[in-house]
Amino acid sequence: MAEIMLSLQEQKAHNINLVSPTQFVPQIISSINIARKHGLKIPVVYNTGGYERVETIKLLHGYADIYLTDIKYFDDSICEKYSHAKDYFLHALNAVKAMIESVGECEFDDSGMMRKGVIIRHLVLPNLKNDSKKILSVLKDEIDISKVKLSLMSQFTPDFTEDKFKELKRKITTLEYQSVVDYAYELGFEGYMQDKTSASDKFVPEFNINTL
Repeated sequence: MAEIMLSLQEQKAHNINLVSPTQFVPQIISSINIARKHGLKIPVVYNTGGYERVETIKLLHGYADIYLTDIKYFDDSICEKYSHAKDYFLHALNAVKAMIESVGECEFDDSGMMRKGVIIRHLVLPNLKNDSKKILSVLKDEIDISKVKLSLMSQFTPDFTEDKFKELKRKITTLEYQSVVDYAYELGFEGYMQDKTSASDKFVPEFNINTL
């Protein structure tokens, strides 16, 4: 892994993006130690679904430079229904607090690339704009939102939705998404608001490709 990190840096990658990496944290820490001894200088991004233990984030202090973390839902019943994790929001919120404590405010280089900080990512879902607003409201109350960037996403596509979730068998409407965007601005969030045209299957990878 250390060799891969150094190879990516040599190829002019802006960062090392670790996606859904939680189960490999001990190996990641060892790899970063090795890579840094051999000249790794670009930021390490911890790209997570948000369901993290505070203890894990503390282990990553000094290793993860940027946290790209989801907060998917607020209501416990929704967390249970869609992710089988009734306590999801509590863990995600506490993890965000630990992330901010670890890396502090967002910092960018001269070209506008993030060097350090926390980006909170939220995908607005059909019929759940009020749940989205509740997430934003609680974040406003629980953290210093000037220290983070918000990434609101409109890209939900219903193509892979199970039949039992009929309420998710459509894309979100412009009204739903814009309502959440407006509320985020009203609360004072800054960050990245996704264009509605991103809700297209052309951005979905071809998962059934046979590779040999």
